[in-house]
Amino acid sequence: MVAIVDSGSTKSDWVILDDFKNVFLKTETIGFNPNFISKELIVPEIEKNTSLTSVKNSITRIFFYGSGCGVRQNCITIEEEVGRVFTNAEIIVKEDLTAAAYAAYNGKPTIVCILGTGSNSCYFDGENLKIKLPSLGYLVGDEGSGSAIGKQLVRRFFMQKLPDDLSCEFEKTYKLTVDETLKNMYHTPRPNAYLANFNKFVVERKDHPYFQKMVFDEMMNFFDYQVLPYEESKEAEINFIGSIAYYYENILRSVAAELHLNVGRIVQKPIESLVDYHIKYIL
Repeated sequence: MVAIVDSGSTKSDWVILDDFKNVFLKTETIGFNPNFISKELIVPEIEKNTSLTSVKNSITRIFFYGSGCGVRQNCITIEEEVGRVFTNAEIIVKEDLTAAAYAAYNGKPTIVCILGTGSNSCYFDGENLKIKLPSLGYLVGDEGSGSAIGKQLVRRFFMQKLPDDLSCEFEKTYKLTVDETLKNMYHTPRPNAYLANFNKFVVERKDHPYFQKMVFDEMMNFFDYQVLPYEESKEAEINFIGSIAYYYENILRSVAAELHLNVGRIVQKPIESLVDYHIKYIL
């Protein structure tokens, strides 16, 4: 059996293929971004999933694509910890941009962008992946991402910048205190996922003029920092992977139109396309 894993900072999608390349199992775990989760939690979190543990001895290869795996040491961490559960498997770990490129590829060169809990971009010509820009994480990077939009919302609430109607609704929904927020941002695992969770509030009110402008400006930041530096962006189709791109598709396309850029596919969950790519080109 072969496992294909698409792991973000919030959750991981797992697909297990049998020996005939048919889908045997689909399941989820939390996200395993080594920048935010202690390596000691990886094995226990996998073992919570009884569907995975029931087939762990039958899996001989794992293709793991993960946020934070652009750093070699993080790849080693994933290889070692996942290998403690799947002891019979060869484990291939690559960054999430590779998975996004495979999932977004439609036969012609493209700029591939991830807009989920975090954000990233690359250029993929069908064979070679060009990554021109580093991923700086939620503190100083991740423009346009769920964590960036969540950070904007929380900051504007506490600094009394939200319109009265939104401020009242936010306070009623979350009953948030400064102490609680600071604790979750600085003293708990996965603070980027914590901030990204506030997107639910924005998505449910995304037609509000205030949020329209807030999200528009954040998407403009994303294009400015992570798309326009690629000289290919003026000509190539720009494809997106991730829930944030999916939820704010209309705003995203409006920003691209203003910049005279061509947005193509927007895929909420790349795992299905990623599996298809493996069946067609890798397995």
